[in-house]
Amino acid sequence: MINADVRNRRYDHLTDTEVRELIISSQKGDTKARDRLVSHNIRLVWSVVQRFLNRGYESDDIFQIGCIGLLKAVDKFNLEYEVKFSTYAVPMILGEIQRFLRDDGIVKVSRSLKEMAHRVRKTRDELSKKL
Repeated sequence: MINADVRNRRYDHLTDTEVRELIISSQKGDTKARDRLVSHNIRLVWSVVQRFLNRGYESDDIFQIGCIGLLKAVDKFNLEYEVKFSTYAVPMILGEIQRFLRDDGIVKVSRSLKEMAHRVRKTRDELSKKL
């Protein structure tokens, strides 16, 4: 299992300047900078993964999907916006995990149909409260 080793590993905190420099280097193709940035943000992935436990998937599988989101965040982060990397990375990690959970199934149900089913359940619950 990956999680025990990764969760317990500690890294020194990176300053905002160090993060900026690593992102610039990483986006120019420096794999060592990318690896360092990812390894320093692994615990961020684990904090997001905790929200998705007990959904029928192994935590390691969800962790790996979350890491894909972290890698995408490193590649797509725009330094022109004055936000912290973690602020940008969390929604990317969440989105990747949610996409996996949504799309992983024998029968593929469209997003619009799922949204309609959600509205129907919500309306049914509201009506049952009134009656």
